Amino acid sequence: MKDEHITIFSGSSIIVKGLQIRLEDNNIKYLIKDRVESARLGGFGEHRTAIELLVSNNDKEKAQPIVDAYKVEINS
Repeated sequence: MKDEHITIFSGSSIIVKGLQIRLEDNNIKYLIKDRVESARLGGFGEHRTAIELLVSNNDKEKAQPIVDAYKVEINS
């Protein structure tokens, strides 16, 4: 069975980095899709919040409470 990934969060690089640290602390693997850097390398622009953090479908239930708590933290 193929391990599929879903976007669980997107934002600026510094905000995504904070969530990366929390996921690493909980041994949750993730992928980063950096559309900003890809656009820069391609010679065109992209919105600076176009960095996506993806987790495996298998880790979604474990990661979602961490993401929800992080959203509350950054919005307070």
